This record gives sequence, structure tokens and C-alpha cells, in this order.
Amino acid sequence: MCGIVGIFDLYGKDAIDQSLLNKMNQSQLHRGPDEGGLHLEPGIGLGHRRLSIIDLASGQQPLFNEDGSVVVVFNGEIYNFKALMQQLAQAGHRFRTHSDTEVIVHAWEQWGERCVEHFRGMFAFAIWDRNQQTLFLARDRLGVKPLYYAQLGNGKLIFGSELKALLADPDLLRELDPLAIEDYFAYGYVPEPRTIFKQARKLAPGHALCLRRAQALPLPKPYWDIPFQLDSTISEAQAGDELIARLREAVEIRLVAEVPLGAFLSGGVDSSAVVAMMAQSMDAPVNTCSISFGDPNFNEAGYAEMVARRYRTEHHAQQVEQHEVDLIDQLARLYDEPFADSSALPTYRVCQLARQRVTVALSGDGGDENLAGYRRYRWHLHEERLRAMLPMSVRRPLFGMMGKIYPKADWAPKPLRAKTTFEALARDSVAAYFHGISIFNDAMRERLFRPHFRRSLNQYRAVEVLHRHARACPTEDPLSRVQYLDLKTYLPGDILTKVDRASMAHGLEVRVPLLDHQLVEWMSSLPADLKLRGTEGKYLLKKALLPYLPQELLYRKKMGFAVPLATWMRGPLRLRLQHALMGKTLQQSGIFNMDYVQQLLAQHQSGRHDHSSALWTLLMFESFLRTVLEQALASEQAAA
Repeated sequence: MCGIVGIFDLYGKDAIDQSLLNKMNQSQLHRGPDEGGLHLEPGIGLGHRRLSIIDLASGQQPLFNEDGSVVVVFNGEIYNFKALMQQLAQAGHRFRTHSDTEVIVHAWEQWGERCVEHFRGMFAFAIWDRNQQTLFLARDRLGVKPLYYAQLGNGKLIFGSELKALLADPDLLRELDPLAIEDYFAYGYVPEPRTIFKQARKLAPGHALCLRRAQALPLPKPYWDIPFQLDSTISEAQAGDELIARLREAVEIRLVAEVPLGAFLSGGVDSSAVVAMMAQSMDAPVNTCSISFGDPNFNEAGYAEMVARRYRTEHHAQQVEQHEVDLIDQLARLYDEPFADSSALPTYRVCQLARQRVTVALSGDGGDENLAGYRRYRWHLHEERLRAMLPMSVRRPLFGMMGKIYPKADWAPKPLRAKTTFEALARDSVAAYFHGISIFNDAMRERLFRPHFRRSLNQYRAVEVLHRHARACPTEDPLSRVQYLDLKTYLPGDILTKVDRASMAHGLEVRVPLLDHQLVEWMSSLPADLKLRGTEGKYLLKKALLPYLPQELLYRKKMGFAVPLATWMRGPLRLRLQHALMGKTLQQSGIFNMDYVQQLLAQHQSGRHDHSSALWTLLMFESFLRTVLEQALASEQAAA
């Protein structure tokens, strides 16, 4: 796993500032502590930091073709590189290394922009073709690996694996994007393709960007999408057998490494399934790592140990304590833009723990999105059935009124929180799903933002992110539709971003078998009742895993990889929260209605409402403003 950077003169061949390119590259030292390299020629500069995994002796980057006219910098792994190497060699290409990186160079020569369609893996890369005066950027299908870019006012395009590489260039404007702020307080992250900075963009998953010198910057082009072509002919027994076979194969191709390899083991279904498949494919015991909490409502350690004993893994566990909130500012610097998933704390710690023993770890991410494991899917389908009974002209006024008068009951079990259900029934399907997943819902954001900031949005609302993806969704099946939305937004924007930054902070590569694109395509074809049956999410996976995992683990209540925020905020985090949210940073930003922030804080501390997610979202935004933006503005002023 690695970090890549680059500077490209879009309209000429000006000399590239080597010191700036090196500064951008060194900002990502944590992503590749083993080696670093630069390549410069008129109008183009590429940089690379390497974490050595495959072909340790000769896989250095930037890497060239035979005559040096094509060069690549690459972050990721191509799991089918040996088969591609053989295919390309038969077509006349000569290989100097045994690395997957060189396959990308020759695949570009052979297939051009369509080379990405041949790769099976996780990747973000940049190819410079001198003869064609073309720079080609691409990101893997599901967005496991990140790629940021920005067109600057001086005619240059800069790119990097993390935003901090772009912030190393003083010509990148530090102006915040109001639309990204609106998105952040709804979702808890900034969804692709926006970043928190107006001038910078994320290359979306499954997209490529082909730039030719002396031509205007084009729009990124998609090269893949999740098909969701339902197969109604497959039987349950056939589907279960095929799921296990495909999962085992996806795990096995991710066991190729010349360095120590292990797995995360949370005690949930997905990570346990991955460990079970690994244990049957490896000669040596699997190194497994898990994180636990003192609060039993958030502690899955016992289930992780159950799997570790069954498969005789080398298991290592660590408990996250309440003082871990001291990591808040460190996390803000790590993510470069506001990021409000509190499970970033234990993810950071489990990556730190794993890196003490291995360089590569397999994770179970992606199972919930692909096989309908989230409880919210069940509630959404229940509401969909109710929405189908009445037209919107009846539902909107009826349930809208009931949603306004019914009291908010955070303390009650989900079935008794009728206010949320009434509010959802008054909306269309996409807006209702958005309402259910929002941290600050529409009404809360209306109160949170000052009037002049709301005007700067020009009537934009964060729900448009979901509407945009819904318009491209290839299926009308209600379950598949919300799965598609999560695979396009929550998975890359939250889950994969969280794991990438936390793992690369410690020089750890994480591989994700359940996001193998061939497996994802097949899982998307499964009938909805094999994913969610009644109240049982991941129905097929759990049934297929019965020979491999204990029934009490498979069919227990879903816990999730969360931290006890509500308790922490009324305990050790109380003073820190009060100081941060009512301090000068948020006040001076000019964005927030501070009376409403104070109200949220008071209601939570009194125990009347659980605003822990909303308060954490504000806390991480405050930390971003203080530790990332202020530092970036200071460096910009120093350069000026």
C-alpha cells in the first residue's frame, strides 16, 4: 500500500517545482514508510511513497515501460496480476519485475483507458504517457483506495492520495465549500465528489479522469457500476453454496504477500466469516486482532474470542478506555476534513494493534451493504409498504401533521419512536431514507445554521446526494435501491475512508474480500428475500455459515462497531465538549446558531435527549477548524 502525488501543467510544459513535489510526497510518509521516489520531466511531476508488500526487491516506483515513455505511480493491489502478466507477455510485452505495478503500465499500452476494466483489486493510480501527452487517473470500483485532485488558478492540476498532499501546495485555495458543510452535518462525512474545500475534488469510485495537454479539464467518466440484475432462478441451497465458494476465493486471492498477514476480528458475522475462510486456506495460524470496551452494551470481545478458539488463531485484544477521546485532534489531522464516525477511535487502535504483528490485515467491511445487514433496511421496507398504501397527496399532510405533534422519544425502543416514522411516511422513498440516516435532519440543520450561511447554500439540500444516485440506480426493487445508495455514499465516504486513514497512519494495508467487485456483482443479483427475510438481515450468509461459525454468534443481536458516546459525553468528555462547542472556534466561524448548540448540549447533559451523534459531529468540525484549517491558512499566509 502506498501514497501517490502529482503535478501536471495542463496547458504548457513549465518546469515542475521539485521541492513542492517532494513536500507533497513527504506529507504522506505514513502511507509508505519503506521507500520514496520522484519523476520529473517538462510539465509533469509524479511522486510515490511505498509500503512494500509484493516484489520487495524490485517493485520501486515510479515505474516505467521498456523505453521510459510510460510511467505509473500506484496505490493498491491488483490481485489478478499474474494472469494479466501472462496475457500481456503473450501479446509481446516484456516485464522486468514481478510486481503488480508493472502490469498497469503494459495494460495501458495494450488497452488504453479500458485497462481499468481488466483489473481485479483495489487501486488508485496515475499514468503519464509522454508520446500521447496524456495523464490518466483512475480509482477502483468500490472506492477502497482514495484519490484527490484540484485544478489550480495557475493552470496546474495537482493530485494525491490524501487531502494533506494538496494542502502542501500554497496555491490551493483554503476556502470552505458551504455545500460540503451542509452535506457533512447531514451525513457525518463529505460524500464524493466534493471535499470540504471548494477547489478540491475526490475522484469518485469506479471513475477515471483522462487529461490531455492543452485541453480543458474533462469530467470524470464512470467505467463500472453495480448491476443489480436480479436472478430469480437461483435456489436458496445453490445460492448458499455459491456464496461460500465465492467468498473463499475472494479471501484466498488476498492472501498473496511477502510480509506477515492477519485479520481484524470484531466478533461480528462478517469479520468472523473472513477469519473462518482464512483459517482453512492458511498453513500457519491466523493473526487476529480485536478491540473491546468496558461497557457491556458495546463489547463484542467474547464473540471474537469464541471464533479465535474455534480456529486456533493467534488472537490479540485491547480495550479502548474513556481517555481515548484525547485522540480527537489527532484524528482530525488524519482525515484532513471533518469526519464524524466515532468508530474511527477503535479503528485507529485496532490498526495500531495489528501493525505490531502484521503488515497486511483482512477486514469484513462491506457485508452489511451487500447483504442487507443494517437494521435500517428492515425499517425502510416496513415504511415502504405503508407508503404504497396511500398517495403522497394524502400522506404528506396527514403524517406531516402527526410528526409535528408527536413527542420526540429518544429513550424509547424503535417501534415506539412514532415521530420518526410519521416524518418518514410524509416523504418520498429517497427523502425518507435520508431522514432516517441523517445526523442533523432538515429541521435540525435549519436551526443549526445562521441565516446568512443558509442563504449561501442557494437552496441546496444534502438530500440531493441521494437523489443523484437514485436517478442512476439500475433497479426499482426497494431493498436493492437503498443498498445501492449506501454502496455509493456511506461505504466509500465513511467506512472505507475511516479504514484507509486509520490503517495507513500505521503503515498497515487492509484488504477487503467482501468488496471484491466480482463478488459484489454476484451478490447484487440475489433476490431480496435471500438478503433480508422477515427481521433477519444477511439471511443467506448466516445460513451458509452455520457449518463454520457458532449459531449463537450468527443469530445474536447486531451490535456494530460503535463507542459509548452518550455515556462518555456525560462523563470524561463533558468538560472537553463544553469548552470546544462553546469556545471561540465555532463562534467565530460565523456558521452556527450558538444558542441552538447550547440547547443541544444542555438537553444531552440533562439526560432528556440523546444528542451524542450530533454533538460529536460538531466536536469533530471544531477540531477540523482548529487543527487543519487554521494551520492550512497559516501556511498559505506564510507562503504569501
